[in-house]
Amino acid sequence: MTWLITGGAGYIGAHVVRAMTEAGERAVVYDDLSTGVAARVPDGVPLVEGSTLDGELLARTLTGHAVTGVVHLAAKKQVGESVERPLHYYRENVEGLRVLLDAVTAAGVASFVFSSSAAVYGMPDVGLVTEDTPCVPMSPYGETKLAGEWLVRATGRATGLSTACLRYFNVAGAATPELADTGVSNLIPMVFEKLTEGAPPRVFGDDYPTPDGTCVRDYIHVADLAEAHVAAAHALTASPGRDLTLNIGRGEGVSVREMIDRINTVTGHDRPPAVAPRRPGDPARVVASADRVTAELGWKARHDVQDMITSAWAGWIRLHPEAARSRSS
Repeated sequence: MTWLITGGAGYIGAHVVRAMTEAGERAVVYDDLSTGVAARVPDGVPLVEGSTLDGELLARTLTGHAVTGVVHLAAKKQVGESVERPLHYYRENVEGLRVLLDAVTAAGVASFVFSSSAAVYGMPDVGLVTEDTPCVPMSPYGETKLAGEWLVRATGRATGLSTACLRYFNVAGAATPELADTGVSNLIPMVFEKLTEGAPPRVFGDDYPTPDGTCVRDYIHVADLAEAHVAAAHALTASPGRDLTLNIGRGEGVSVREMIDRINTVTGHDRPPAVAPRRPGDPARVVASADRVTAELGWKARHDVQDMITSAWAGWIRLHPEAARSRSS
């Protein structure tokens, strides 16, 4: 099997490429490098620089590399930016997917794994979010992911394409320091950034109906997430015609305050958080039910929150050596 991995030079994508190649699969990376880093692509893995809106380049890439399956991760993913630039997000995430699916079906590709998100659920008022929980996204980003699922499933029904839509929860950690998240839009690197500056981490709201008043989330190690992609790819190959929609999480909630306390401990800091006003649209609790993915794929997360923080900190120090000298007494 040869898998085209769109967005394969990104944070999550690079981990998926690594997991695929370690599993003995051939990989080809397709990335516009707008946020991806070419150095993340392993030696021996071809890198095609291009947009998913470029149907001709996609067609040449699929046929030229004899691609038999696609893992589609390339997308714009900042919730706040999506509110400010909805047309841009619909163009990149929905139209880009449509163009890709057009090329995929024309080339006779058999399997398609789609990177979705827990953002499709919006603000679920349930203890554990199952795949049957109603989807009511709260942002254009979440809307584009839900619309993407619709496109993927409809294409599968019409053409026989085997499909899997993987709904990620909060991704963290790194398999190796050089593959760590370079952005600061997720909680752990946001806290690292503040600690490096010598400033207190921020908590957005401490009056939620949760045990400590801060939001509760389900965190998944990026290496576990990558292995879930491999498991999904193998499942589609083994059973053509499958149509899977699966949560990828640990089924365990951790509050923002608890996460900051753990980060302080791992990094040797002692900076209590500063409380800022709630952010619009932040649900109090979003924790996955991971039962279906275990039943369908035999996959289960292996890494805990401690692993996520420790590995992410090693990657942060690699990029920000001054962070190691910023510990407060």
